[in-house]
Amino acid sequence: MTTKEKVLEILQLSNTTVSGEKMAQVLAISRTSIWKAIKELEKAGYQIQHEATGYRLVAADVLSVKEIQQALLKPEWLEEIQVFNESVSTMIDAKKVAIESNPPTALFVADTQTAAKGRFGRPFFAKPSQGLYFSLLLNPYRSFEELPQYTVIMAVAIAQAIDKIAAVATEIKWVNDIYLNGKKICGILSEAMSDVETMQISHIIIGAGINFSIPQQDFAPEVQARATSIFPDGQTDCTRNQLMAEIINQFFTLLEEPQNAIKIYREKSFVLGKKVSFVKQGTTYEGLATSITNLGELVVDVDGAAMVLSSGEISLASIER
Repeated sequence: MTTKEKVLEILQLSNTTVSGEKMAQVLAISRTSIWKAIKELEKAGYQIQHEATGYRLVAADVLSVKEIQQALLKPEWLEEIQVFNESVSTMIDAKKVAIESNPPTALFVADTQTAAKGRFGRPFFAKPSQGLYFSLLLNPYRSFEELPQYTVIMAVAIAQAIDKIAAVATEIKWVNDIYLNGKKICGILSEAMSDVETMQISHIIIGAGINFSIPQQDFAPEVQARATSIFPDGQTDCTRNQLMAEIINQFFTLLEEPQNAIKIYREKSFVLGKKVSFVKQGTTYEGLATSITNLGELVVDVDGAAMVLSSGEISLASIER
């Protein structure tokens, strides 16, 4: 452990103020080293009160590799975890590592992103310290037909993690949006990298942006009615580290039982049985969403003919969501 990590641990375990002298004695280092560690913690985002009798850690939700690892059911699920105060895009971070070092699994988490994009290259609202933005890198060597299944598993993992951590009931809009109380709280984007020799997927990168504690009034007026946060009043019942770890726990558990993931996905879908519209090869279609296949494809009845959608975007004809 670094001096910074040791000082943080002392502050976290204490319910009161801890003097610099006491920490210096416990760690057998100088008070100057303690002061430097405190400054490093503050720079990392921790709120520390400086009092006459010492230092006190104010409750803070700072992303931490160590805290994510400690909450994993199986730390070996992730070969590597990187946490950034700011990232251009965690998807870009994941692609870079896939090319340079090719770990079997890796997680990239950011406090905020400066150029993050969702489906079709659309930018999305990323607010520092109030969102959870991450990309999971996998090295599965699968066929392209199996790619949608990974998005389904991640959607279910995120939905179930939020339900468990925040004690709420989320819903899923095909193919990759998570909703709470009729408003969107999360979007998911999956990308694949291929091996030209085997013609298989060499890497899958699943990225997600979750509105964690963004106040409702901070959303742009044009999306106020369509977007929200898990904790829109800012009063959180958990940390982002806990949520991130629970998402990973859910994901890798469900990865071993994909049919259970599909079952839950269907149960959480608010699209089935609804009229939807979509665009395919430049033509707009309307029909009834009737089922979801075992690969996560949406089956839509269009004038008596079943059309199977493996990707893209749908709109609900009866309600704007």
